[in-house]
Amino acid sequence: DGIGYLAGLCTTAAFLPQVIKTLRSRSAHDISLGMYALMVVGIGLWLIHGIQVESAPVIAANAVTLVLVGAMLVMKLLYK
Repeated sequence: DGIGYLAGLCTTAAFLPQVIKTLRSRSAHDISLGMYALMVVGIGLWLIHGIQVESAPVIAANAVTLVLVGAMLVMKLLYK
């Protein structure tokens, strides 16, 4: 599980700089709506899979990532 938590930390943290930059600039002009829409769906499915197989690292990483990617999607829709 340790490797799973470490991998989840890295992939989740990768979204933080974009979220912070978008919040500060209030601009999401160069952000791809399609990419973030697909990411929300994909991460949501990974979260469901993690719940089904009872994998704590998969659940934790995807729950947090879903919040970050979902926030980006909302900002894309609001800040255009």
